[in-house]
Amino acid sequence: MTRVFITGTAGFIGYHLADLLLRDGIEVHGFDGMTDYYDVNLKRRRHAMLAENAGFTATEAMLEDTAAIDAAIDACAPDVIVHLAAQAGVRYSLDNPRAYVDANVIGSFNVMEAARRHAVRHLLMASTSSVYGAETQMPYRETMKADSQMTIYAATKKASEAMAHSYAHLWTLPTTMFRFFTVYGPWGRPDMAYFKFVDAILKGQPIDIYNHGEMYRDFTYVGDLVRAIRLLIDVPPERPDSPEEIAEGDSLSPVAPWRVVNIGNSQTVRLLDFVETIEDALGRKATRNMMEMQKGDVPATWADAGLLQDLTGYKPQTDLRDGIARFVEWYRGYYGV
Repeated sequence: MTRVFITGTAGFIGYHLADLLLRDGIEVHGFDGMTDYYDVNLKRRRHAMLAENAGFTATEAMLEDTAAIDAAIDACAPDVIVHLAAQAGVRYSLDNPRAYVDANVIGSFNVMEAARRHAVRHLLMASTSSVYGAETQMPYRETMKADSQMTIYAATKKASEAMAHSYAHLWTLPTTMFRFFTVYGPWGRPDMAYFKFVDAILKGQPIDIYNHGEMYRDFTYVGDLVRAIRLLIDVPPERPDSPEEIAEGDSLSPVAPWRVVNIGNSQTVRLLDFVETIEDALGRKATRNMMEMQKGDVPATWADAGLLQDLTGYKPQTDLRDGIARFVEWYRGYYGV
């Protein structure tokens, strides 16, 4: 049986990925620090649901705890590692940048060292669309230069991409980085805009809309995202014999078994239209507090997900209205409103 070690299994995306793999009959060992960045009870509930499956075991410790993560990975002896755990959130990085260096740089280094030691079949690591930073040419393609990160969050994610490339080159460690685009859905993170909007509207409180609503995002439903990761697990990159072997549009490194893959819906939605979609799902109108652009934010994101489709034959396609309706149904059920 394939064994997969996943960091961040009490988190939003990690929970959904672990659940999908377990339902596919894959043995999963989770690793999570249960930090209090948001409601720890939500994290514990996710882990408790995963633990109902006999194929799931877990370790609670911080990524920066080298001894703890080494012991967990050594005991699991995984075939595949999926590194999702991170200090998330663009805005929080303005207040507590050290947390991002600790988790996203040092923590990622610890994971890469363990992956090298165990010579895993495939190491997959989460990055973010935020690494495209000040780039204005869209849709974003993986082969674009991405050297203008605008927050420490994005910078630490780009650093982990660079470190992973060096490990892939030095140790022939097959590595796939994936760049996520505004993921949403049931069991989501309370710090995300859609979660805050639903919460505030149901409580009759105003919502903050940055840049007066003239922002655009490529929203990706979490079920689509984890299906894409599941398929990418089975497509480890191989070091090419020469650059000429690399297909046009493929981000495969010419010197390492390493590539980066966008996972997004490949369409943009205006923030004001997004708010209206939430209002329709709730049957209530929001009180809108129009704000200036938040420091570090970008006005738009838009993924070219053609490489994902070329590699896996899969294309995320959940309609925003359907995805928001599923989130609202979960929210009402979980919070009893």
